[in-house]
Amino acid sequence: MTNLLEIDSVILEFNSIRVLQDVYLKSETGKVTGLLGRNGTGKSCLMKILFGELIPTDKSIRLNGNTLINSYRSPKDLRYLPQTRFIPNSQTIKRIFSDFKIDFSDLINNFPEFEKLYKSKLINLSGGERRIIEIYTILVSQTKFCMLDEPFSQVMPIHVDTIKRLILREKKNKGIIITDHMYKYIINVCDDLYVIRDGKTYLTNNIKDLETLGYARVNEKNITSL
Repeated sequence: MTNLLEIDSVILEFNSIRVLQDVYLKSETGKVTGLLGRNGTGKSCLMKILFGELIPTDKSIRLNGNTLINSYRSPKDLRYLPQTRFIPNSQTIKRIFSDFKIDFSDLINNFPEFEKLYKSKLINLSGGERRIIEIYTILVSQTKFCMLDEPFSQVMPIHVDTIKRLILREKKNKGIIITDHMYKYIINVCDDLYVIRDGKTYLTNNIKDLETLGYARVNEKNITSL
């Protein structure tokens, strides 16, 4: 079954300054939707609005055509990886995988070095190790949609390709929304790519649009086209 998540009609203001005002974004099963924009343009805010964590002045969020009125999001519908840590330090990897009902052996197939950390608490992991556990937990959990906010920023380059491969694998079963300043990584895995500028979202048609919208200078020889 193909699921569709849409958001539009967003008005978000802080201290009378309008951050988001003319937004449309959609995610659907089988696709990775990228969201780019300079610092402070509202990328994380838009994700938090979708998740129900941030309440704007106005919004319209629809799941399979049905309007989501309350702020609660069922994990069966949507999961969210924030930039900040969200799992308590005292939790062990064993407990986390049990709570989220995910397969530890699949993690080991992709990150063999974690086999010895099965009973370790998060507080005893490095920042990069912890981030991989958080990314994996959200990405592979059973849900209709997942959002990843800056998944690559704390991850060693050796693990980037593995995460990208997992994203492409998991999109077969869910819609994925991702934002990261490492935009080359996002472009390589995205089916649709939006840029936020001046509070509005722009759906790009090709990588040259990133220059037109003033986001980045891109070299087409080094980046896979959209």
